[in-house]
Amino acid sequence: MSEKSEMIQQTLVLIKPDGLKKSLTGNILTRLSETKLEIVAAKIVRVTRALAEEHYRSMKDKPFFEELIQYLKGELHDRRKVIAMVYWGPDAIQKVRQLAGATNPEEAEATSIRGSFGRITTKGLYENVLHASTDESEAEREIKLWFEPDEVIVDLYPTETKTIEKEKRQVWA
Repeated sequence: MSEKSEMIQQTLVLIKPDGLKKSLTGNILTRLSETKLEIVAAKIVRVTRALAEEHYRSMKDKPFFEELIQYLKGELHDRRKVIAMVYWGPDAIQKVRQLAGATNPEEAEATSIRGSFGRITTKGLYENVLHASTDESEAEREIKLWFEPDEVIVDLYPTETKTIEKEKRQVWA
């Protein structure tokens, strides 16, 4: 077996609304801890339509696109949130995807997260409880979509400092 140096990577992991509704957060985090990767960002997100559409933009032409958007927004499970996290460390993408299992829960290893907890609805929608980036370019696109640089505790990508004026934000009253 050749000694190949492990590449430090980051990957986006989303615990989807069905995973939250089934109270699987603890199970999923426990399983992901087997990777020995570090969580460098985490938050609970109320998913907007714009965020869901941008996240799944590669699926735009699929007949199930609208259901996918409703799924990620939590409309199908009455859980209008996801837990978004960035896992970071050696070969993060491959390690997380291996534990997650195949996108189709029926094809996922029984011991994988999706094999254990996922299902396919009668309409054919994969309820696979979590999302994991497929490769480095997708990971970068997705992490930048879900997180601002100051929400991540390590410097993953180049940043710049800008003065943003007249920014409207909600603040504590």
